[in-house]
Amino acid sequence: MKRTVKLDATDLRIMAVLEKNGRITNSALAEKVGLSPSPCLTRVDRLETAGYITGYGARINLAAIGELVTVFAEITLHDRRMGTVSRFEQKLKTIDELQDCARISGDCDYILKFVTRSVSHYSQTIMKIVEESGLVDRYFSYFVVRSFEVGQRGFLDLVQSAD
Repeated sequence: MKRTVKLDATDLRIMAVLEKNGRITNSALAEKVGLSPSPCLTRVDRLETAGYITGYGARINLAAIGELVTVFAEITLHDRRMGTVSRFEQKLKTIDELQDCARISGDCDYILKFVTRSVSHYSQTIMKIVEESGLVDRYFSYFVVRSFEVGQRGFLDLVQSAD
């Protein structure tokens, strides 16, 4: 995933459109960014090869599937040595219920987002991390009581408007 491609405004427009609608046809994408279809497809292929575009996916309405529990957890490790961090992050990669993870600065080391079938399922999941890893000093869990869409926003729109 080497990023040797120098991005220009058209590349950013392409990625901004794809960020919001990964299923758009190449001809519609080309029209939106002011290119003909062939050069547009060439640019998309180049952006994929360079690692700027890493995949396409669907946003799933989890509430429509059933009663699921979303939990954010703050995790603080016993220490912050590279070996501890590496072992902890390897453990996290084995947890299917983990949806998102960020290593942060501040009072804790990580913020994790879980989606589980129930509160007891979450309890079992967090214990896999806390007890089995032996690396966690403390953790706090925050159960989501309501979430809502804030609209379809794209990071690349912000990048383009800064220019």
